[in-house]
Amino acid sequence: MCGFAGYAGMKEYDASVIRKMTDKIRHRGPDSQDAFVEGGVGLGFVRLSIIDLEGGSQPMFNEDKNLVLIFNGELYNYQGIREELIQAGHVFTTHTDSEILLHGYEEWGKEGLLKKLRGMFAFVIFDRKKKTLFGARDHFGIKPFYYYHKDGTFLFGSEIKSFLAHPDFKKELFEEKLPDFMTFGCIPGEETFFRNVYKLLPGHYFTYENGRVNVKMYWEPTFDINENQTIESVADKLDGVLEDSVNKHIIADVPVCSFLSSGVDSSYVAYELKDKVDLTTFTIDFVEQKYSEAPHAKELADELGIRNIGRKVSAEEYFHDAEKIQYYMDEPLANPSANLLYYISNRCSQDFKVALSGEGADEMFGGYNIYHENISLGGYQKLPKWFRKAVAKVVTPLPKFKGKGFLIRGSKDVEERYIGNSNVFKYEERDAFLKKKYKSRNPLDIAKEFYDKVPDLDDVSKMQYLDFNMWLRQEILLKADKMSMANSLELRVPFMDIEVFKTARTIPAKCKVNDSNTKLAFRALADRKFSKKSAERKKLMFPSPLPNWMREDQYYKMIKKEFKSETAGKFFNRKKILQLLEEHKEGKVTHSIQIWVVYTFLMWYKAYFINNGDLDKIEADCAH
Repeated sequence: MCGFAGYAGMKEYDASVIRKMTDKIRHRGPDSQDAFVEGGVGLGFVRLSIIDLEGGSQPMFNEDKNLVLIFNGELYNYQGIREELIQAGHVFTTHTDSEILLHGYEEWGKEGLLKKLRGMFAFVIFDRKKKTLFGARDHFGIKPFYYYHKDGTFLFGSEIKSFLAHPDFKKELFEEKLPDFMTFGCIPGEETFFRNVYKLLPGHYFTYENGRVNVKMYWEPTFDINENQTIESVADKLDGVLEDSVNKHIIADVPVCSFLSSGVDSSYVAYELKDKVDLTTFTIDFVEQKYSEAPHAKELADELGIRNIGRKVSAEEYFHDAEKIQYYMDEPLANPSANLLYYISNRCSQDFKVALSGEGADEMFGGYNIYHENISLGGYQKLPKWFRKAVAKVVTPLPKFKGKGFLIRGSKDVEERYIGNSNVFKYEERDAFLKKKYKSRNPLDIAKEFYDKVPDLDDVSKMQYLDFNMWLRQEILLKADKMSMANSLELRVPFMDIEVFKTARTIPAKCKVNDSNTKLAFRALADRKFSKKSAERKKLMFPSPLPNWMREDQYYKMIKKEFKSETAGKFFNRKKILQLLEEHKEGKVTHSIQIWVVYTFLMWYKAYFINNGDLDKIEADCAH
């Protein structure tokens, strides 16, 4: 696991420019730093040594030194590909997984190479003779990849903050994206909050030639449901593919550990690891024990005979580090669990360089509690749609009563009622909280782009497909990478494996959810491995005391100060956001997620547009 940054264009710069760019991401690779500069092209690299500790330096060259590579990630099937390339006559100079990209590109070309890769990756290959760049991002978006293209300058890298060090980068807030952020707590799609900075989407590659960038999809998730399967038959298939995935994900020349919560996903990873490595697990803990998953994690650790270390998180550090954490995120992300990932990664990195985690199981196997809704609404939705719409129209203006939400949501098809796991400020209300009226898309239209691709799927699989393309790539995997790498820790996610997906894409809804639980086939498999109590435990979505912390005077005043600030007045209706805070403080209602969305944006804006991405200033700000 590493980080890279680069540029291309007509202008030439001395080596100090690429050095400054990689200095900004040194947390991704503290073990070594190097660069290649030729003409108008610069490639920089920082390394966290995991495989071939002595021989894996980058930028890396092919045999005749015409091709130059920078690569971030891990390729779990590299050994087989390496042997295939050696048989074809290629000469390797290292034992790293990185080098197969150079020789594979020579042997099979762009798409031929990408079809063979299994792993998490982002990379760029420079052809010195043709003066072209080719780069790609992995199937699911586990590894980040950003690029900037304006006025003849092309920048690219693992993190946006590296662009700040380039003299031709024009930092500009893409303010029109604020409504999307208010709804989703992130920016969906390829755009970011920095104008002209884009994400290379998962399953895509780019070519750069003669100043032009061309982006093309090479893979997208598709479902091929097999209704003939049963819960037990799916569990049988998952047993083999998951064990194989974990085996691939522990390939390293350094020790490996894992995260452990109270949930079945991380518990399963720990079970698979316990006989393969000398396992230590790490768990988030709180002073407020009712939110803590540590007792459940400790119970499973004792059952499996593995070590478990808790990392207790306090309100003081949680708020103290908010601006710094948003700096490391690059893009503002309002998921409160991002801070928790930062702290557990920080503790883990004191003893390890590689950790495994359970991200992706919910998207793969149907794990979110909202997926139950299709069952609970099922009977009501058999009534004529015109009747359900009429009932909803009657009850909508009425005061809140038990069952009102059921009648309203039951009147809608899944495409109308579900835009993903994150729906913070509703479309109808969000403009009232903003200072300006922006031209923005209805969130339903954003979701519709994905629903339109899968019109024949069942409702559970449609929701799952949407989460795969939005929630997973924009939130889950983003925070997993950024928070771990902020602490120089490689986080591997064995559920997010292309071979696992080949089985997951066939699972019918009846093997995913029923009226009482989720991930049915996966839980059935877990039942075979460890106690039913752990296997059947309901999903908690990283519980935290944040709503209560916000009501404590110290943190309430901290938020209030930011909400009353000049910056807040520039973007938000201060009266409305302060009203949210006051109502929450009184305890009559809970607005913690809405408050955190606004506060997160203000912290991110302070990090990048007031402190200008200067980490020393940001840390001084946090200390103050």
